[in-house]
Amino acid sequence: MKVAIVKYNAGNIFSVINAVKRLGVEPLWTDDAEELLTADRVIFPGQGEASNAMAYLRERGLDKVILDMKQPVLGICIGQQLLCKRSEEGNTECLGVFPMEVKRFQPLKHEDKIPQMGWNSLYDLKTPLFKDVNEKDFVYFVHSYYVPFDEKYTIAKADFILPYSAAINKDNFYATQFHPEKSGSVGAKILKNFLEL
Repeated sequence: MKVAIVKYNAGNIFSVINAVKRLGVEPLWTDDAEELLTADRVIFPGQGEASNAMAYLRERGLDKVILDMKQPVLGICIGQQLLCKRSEEGNTECLGVFPMEVKRFQPLKHEDKIPQMGWNSLYDLKTPLFKDVNEKDFVYFVHSYYVPFDEKYTIAKADFILPYSAAINKDNFYATQFHPEKSGSVGAKILKNFLEL
């Protein structure tokens, strides 16, 4: 199986590469359109800032490449946010696979520390991406922005200040706000499920 990881100016790529290797697959880290479009699975990960990331993708034509993908695609963290229509972070127009707008968390009380950083539990799990994952299993998050809950696209929820989309799905595009590559055995299960979709 050929697994490609989108190469762009977003951090945290090597933990994703290592997580995929632990599943017995040697991934390709590339920004080559042909390699990305012919891969069996594509992972679109990253940590970073939305407007800079989108500018980089557009400069290299990767925005169009991602929209042309027909194979299963998994966005992670900012990868999820960039697949949405727009982000409040830098008032950024994003890829628009999902029609949602990414919002910034607004603290409601003194204890609400932004970003959300650390372990949080998932619930309302849908689709084979969460096969053998239990309601209330914990995964690892680091984020100041979130994708609101949407009846049509949300396939997992988490709560931090308010309920939001921990994962979304539309057609061949899946995305998680959390980092499966940093989420221990639960995250490994989710990545394995993605590779088996």
